[in-house]
Parts: sequence; C-alpha cells; structure tokens
Amino acid sequence: MNLKDLSLKLGLSPTTVSRALNGYPEVSAATRERVMAAARLYNYQPNTRAIRLATGRAMAVGHVIPVETRHEIVNPIFADFIAGAGETYSKAGYDLILSIVPDGDEARVYREMKSRGNVDGVIVHSPKQDDFRIKLLHEIKMPFVVHGRATGAGHPYSWVDVNNRRAFRRATDFLLDLGHSRIGLVNGLEFMDFAIRRRTGYQEALTARNVGVDCQLMRSIEMTEGLGYQAVREMLALPAPPTAFLLSSMIIALGARRAIDEAGLRIGRDISVIIHDDDLSYMKNGGDVPIFTATRSSVREAGRLAAAMLLETIATPAAAPSNRLLEAELIIGQSTGPAPQRP
Repeated sequence: MNLKDLSLKLGLSPTTVSRALNGYPEVSAATRERVMAAARLYNYQPNTRAIRLATGRAMAVGHVIPVETRHEIVNPIFADFIAGAGETYSKAGYDLILSIVPDGDEARVYREMKSRGNVDGVIVHSPKQDDFRIKLLHEIKMPFVVHGRATGAGHPYSWVDVNNRRAFRRATDFLLDLGHSRIGLVNGLEFMDFAIRRRTGYQEALTARNVGVDCQLMRSIEMTEGLGYQAVREMLALPAPPTAFLLSSMIIALGARRAIDEAGLRIGRDISVIIHDDDLSYMKNGGDVPIFTATRSSVREAGRLAAAMLLETIATPAAAPSNRLLEAELIIGQSTGPAPQRP
C-alpha cells in the first residue's frame, strides 16, 4: 500500500496523512491517532527510496557532537532526547546520523554535510551564548532546530527549551519557604546557556527575599557523579555549610548523596535537596513517592517536539522560525524538609 491508497481509505489528502505520520504539530491529536491506527492496520511503511527520488532529500537528520562533550553520549538526558527524536524520525521514514567530531571541527563537518547532501537538517545540542553554529547554519542554508537557546544570537532560529530560569527560581523559593537561607547551587558549566539561566533564577529568588548571594555556595561543573560529590563535599566543609542544595541533574545528585552520607547527614532531615530533570526513562526518581524533590521536565518529549519542528522546517523552509518553551513541574519528594535549627 502506498501513501495515496492509505489517503483514499481515510478520506484525507495525502498531505494531511503525510504530516500526521511525520508528527507535525499542526495536525490534531485525533487525526494523527486515526492515521497512525490505519497505518498499523494496513501495515503501511513509507517508501524511503521513492521519497528520496521524488523529493531529492536525503531522508536523514544529523546530530553533531564534539569530542569535548563526549560524556553527553552516555548521559541519560541525551539518550532520552535522542530516543524521543528517533521516534519522530522513524515514523517519518527518516534516518538519524550521529557524528562524533574532533574539537573545533564542527564548522567543517556542517559544511561537508551541506555540500554532500547526506542530511536534510540538523539539531544543535548544548548551545552556548552567542553560539557560532547558528550564524554558520544560516549562512550555509542548512535547516536546523536548537535544543535550548543561545542568548545573543544575531539571527532568528527555531528552538525547543525548558524554562530553566523559572524552574530554578521556583525551586529556590520553595527552599526559602522552608526556612533555608544557606542554599548551595551545583550548576552545569556556565558558558552553557541553560546553566546561565539556572543561576539567574536562583539568584533572583535570593535577591527578592533579601538573602545575600554567597559565591562560596555556588559551583559550575561538568555534570558527573564524581564532580557532584566533590562540590557538595567542599561546601559541607565550610564553616557555615548549606542546609539545602539545588542540583542541576540526577547524575550530580548521585554524587551529592554520597557526600551527604559520608558527612553523617540524612537527606530530608538534616539536608534538603532539589534536583532537575528527574523524568528519565532509565534512571527513575523512585516509585509512587519520588525520592528527590525535583523540577521535572520530559527530555524525551522535548526530543519529539524538536524533531517534529525540524521536519516541518525541512518541508517548508520559507516558514518563520518556531519556538517552544516548556515549563518544568515542581514535584515534592522525600528529600526536602524544614531548615534544621543549628547553633
């Protein structure tokens, strides 16, 4: 069965059926589900070779990761994003090409992708302030979507991001409401745009409550278990240690928990902890009752949205850039409680 036959059975135009199968956001959920059910019923599979010949497209999307961020490959956050994006690509008959490139070679790789025509578009990961990739991709006319935002970029661009500033302001406010005034922030690397926004939210909440911002209580690290352990251990050794921590990832939290246990403290009683991004497929935050209080966002859903946005950009390159800002939900777990009374 081809696309035209499936369209006739559904009484829909081939364009609508194609967009529903490709996950484009303007197709209603009811129509998409109807089309997907019919595709399963009739075992419809897009003819990728025919699409390539008819459209001149490569039917592939690129993800370029420099070696300097190689830890991102094994990060469950990256894995969930790729899983969500891959679901959308697969439904649309697209392949995913993941390229690990030497540091400083990203520009060359993007230009080669464009000249060879082996991808129809790319998703940009881990944007920095004034990210050079946005200008470059505009120059070479490569369709792209950014996972995150790049403050200071001089060109409009499509992006999907979580509201990091608001999430961390809300989390800090929650700890302040519990009576904590010594709140440690263990953030991601602060040349990354998301980390800058998280620090901003944290500082805004403290300033609004007339709580001083103490540089001793802030760390900017690569988000690994070992560095999370080291950062929390150092802050707990201060003469006036934190009574609460705001941590940028579940992975940092694993190291933080080790440092807190070594100090003979109990999370939720002696120390409060809030983490970010706990909605991960392979690293669950407990069962019915979450272990950690968390600002929750689905990275897998962000992958689906970014992939659908990119496929729409590829299909209609003249369209204006699209933006999608997702809000994180504050989930109350067992890791937070009132600030302990200390001499």
